[in-house]
Amino acid sequence: MCAERIQRVLMATVLAVALYLFSIGEVQFGIIIQSFVILMVLVWAFTNFCPSLWAFKKIFGECDFKKE
Repeated sequence: MCAERIQRVLMATVLAVALYLFSIGEVQFGIIIQSFVILMVLVWAFTNFCPSLWAFKKIFGECDFKKE
């Protein structure tokens, strides 16, 4: 796997955990997790810099979508 795909899977997993926490009544932790994801997406949108994507590119390398 490559950095972009890992980042997308990780974001989906974190949002799923937040949804699960909401469903079992742990609203405070769900809001904290969801707010963190929203903040990171806004940072990515306004600065074109995603900290998790930057780290994953260093570790796993970039995706080559033209190759697939």
